[in-house]
Amino acid sequence: MEETAQTLDRGLRLLQFIADTPGGLTITEAAARLGVGRAVVYRLAATLMAHGLIRRDGGGRLLLGAGVLHLARRAQPLVADAALPALRHLAEQAGATAHLSVAEGGEAVALAVVEPSWTRFHVAYRTGSRHPLDRGAAGRAILAGRTGAAEPVTTSGELEPGAYGVAVAVLGVEGLEASVGVIALAPLDADTVGLLVREAAVTIAAALR
Repeated sequence: MEETAQTLDRGLRLLQFIADTPGGLTITEAAARLGVGRAVVYRLAATLMAHGLIRRDGGGRLLLGAGVLHLARRAQPLVADAALPALRHLAEQAGATAHLSVAEGGEAVALAVVEPSWTRFHVAYRTGSRHPLDRGAAGRAILAGRTGAAEPVTTSGELEPGAYGVAVAVLGVEGLEASVGVIALAPLDADTVGLLVREAAVTIAAALR
């Protein structure tokens, strides 16, 4: 059992090293990181490749495989469920459609959306909607979060004419690039709504840690 646990630990550490290294790792580099021989890395890599979690490129470097995307997609509903209470509270307080968006490649994808219950008119924003990271408050907030910035990002009409957005990055959750925001049909008070959005982002980050 102890040897099995050690093998599992090494495999998980190898997967993490590969994920954290742009361009991947060679077998020799991976062995040095793990402090083991190349033969051990070959065995670990073979197992991870069999499950699609890593792959080898033409030069023999170890890279993340498509299986990781499958795991990430299976985890997304858990992230959305954890965020829903804070999003409901935000939507009701702000009187605007609230959303949690995550980065997928160069796009922001709406993972969870909650509409306010008391407004006569509000923006219909669908779960799964996506747009470039450099357009719209949600994407711009994610980009700002990469620098550690947690200030509200405001936009007007970037994605839809007459739509106004405020978003803040969700920080401090390992492996997650996300933002929380609201979108409305009228201009939003950047200070008041920005504070509400920031509080929601902090609450969601705490729920996901």
